[in-house]
Amino acid sequence: MTDLKVLYVEDEALLGRIVKESLESRGLSIDWFVDRKAASKALDALDRYDIAVLDVQLPGDDGFAIGRHIREQRQDLPILYLTARVAAKDALEGFAAGGNDYVRKPFSMEELLVRMQNLVDMNRSKSQKNGLAPAKPREAKAASGSEEVYRFSSFLFDYRSLKLLRYVGDEVAEEFLLTHREAELLRFFLRSRGQAVIERKRILLDLWQDDGFFNSRTLDVYVRKLRSMLMKDTAVKILTLRGVGYRFVVEKGKD
Repeated sequence: MTDLKVLYVEDEALLGRIVKESLESRGLSIDWFVDRKAASKALDALDRYDIAVLDVQLPGDDGFAIGRHIREQRQDLPILYLTARVAAKDALEGFAAGGNDYVRKPFSMEELLVRMQNLVDMNRSKSQKNGLAPAKPREAKAASGSEEVYRFSSFLFDYRSLKLLRYVGDEVAEEFLLTHREAELLRFFLRSRGQAVIERKRILLDLWQDDGFFNSRTLDVYVRKLRSMLMKDTAVKILTLRGVGYRFVVEKGKD
């Protein structure tokens, strides 16, 4: 993970210096700013960056406001939020503000690097596949047994491009661009369909390698986001089995 250019906004001087020096020691190039005003020139030249890492709680405009500005200027730049907040509504606000992922403070440098690497890799993968025409559901039926493309009910999900398409007849009615985590979770559900119970613990350990409280709350956020995308097709349901896990249902004759 070298030769990456990172836009980093963090007002805590000690933490900012530690992160900057640690990432630079691994070969990354870091432009560190303490607030939006200091970063103003960088925010007008976003093409130079591979990823933006933004603290949420900043003086003046917070990280979410900076994220919204970035998303208005450049749709493809991955945004990773750093936050001490734990409420689900704060995570949802971050996603609504253009975020692709977030890391809770305090964090390890290893976790930060892994999250950054995942976002950059997925962004590069999407860029390489831009311009490919989406397959219609009936054309994708034979491919749904692969590990990358899935057809279920009125949906076509391409894990590689992070796209979820909903069809009405042969026409695309809606197109969703998923985050890396959303795509991983949807693929997990699709691979587990037909099971009576998909345990929360198994999802957390498989996707996060940690079933702690914070990741459990994060899972709730992602499940809600997937439900909001799938809700227009009543044949597809993510059922919550309280205290146990989930069941992913695609009604017979709709798969």
